[in-house]
Amino acid sequence: MPSILFVFTSANKTKSGAQTGWYLPEAAHPYYVLHNKFKIDFASPNGPNPDVDEGSVRMFTDDESVKFLKDDPEVKQKFDNAKKLSEVNPDDYDAIFYVGGHGPMIDLPIDPNNIKLANAFYQSGKLTTAVCHGPGALVGVTDASGKSIFDGRSVTGFSNAEEEAVHMVEEIPFLLETRIKELFGRNVTGFSDAEEEEVKMVKEIPFLLETRIKELGGKYTKAEKSWSPKVVVDGHVITGQNPASAKGVGEAILKALS
Repeated sequence: MPSILFVFTSANKTKSGAQTGWYLPEAAHPYYVLHNKFKIDFASPNGPNPDVDEGSVRMFTDDESVKFLKDDPEVKQKFDNAKKLSEVNPDDYDAIFYVGGHGPMIDLPIDPNNIKLANAFYQSGKLTTAVCHGPGALVGVTDASGKSIFDGRSVTGFSNAEEEAVHMVEEIPFLLETRIKELFGRNVTGFSDAEEEEVKMVKEIPFLLETRIKELGGKYTKAEKSWSPKVVVDGHVITGQNPASAKGVGEAILKALS
């Protein structure tokens, strides 16, 4: 049975000190697409029980999100036993998936264990996937020659417009769409800069994802309307733009590993 590593942030504060963490539906929705067909483990920089974004708990009360957070003993066990990134052996997994939330923009882009791990997956040709702000965890990933994972690749991520809408531009280090374009220049997607700006969160995060992706050479694309689902598959890299894209990323992973 193929194995997938779900990676969560350990950051629980934005630049301004506001509460943050991993975003509930961006873990729950893909998890329930995949859990019956693949072995799934959880990991984060600090290991067990990373903090969830409390705002996402209030906003998303669908059955799968509630079950994932409160009513699934198997999920609880996975969180209780989540590995530290430093303990993960990439040879044990066929795919890596980065859960979104503003937290991943704070710690994962600069975490040396994350950069090493993500590089191991990407450079070995294993499925490398992320949703919303999750692609921010990949800004330090390159191929063996030092070329960014985003350079020339079609990708997506939380847009600047969506970021502005949630007032987070000052809380993350870069815009995902911009970073993807900077790094990939290929057909990839992720939360767009416009989406990022619409939520006005730049003061909360170290960078706008859309902007950073573009800076890295990524071919950033986004949905015609903010908050609409958008999933981009380019080779063994799969990205989703926002919370509405999480299930679609799970479905794309399912298809790729089946």
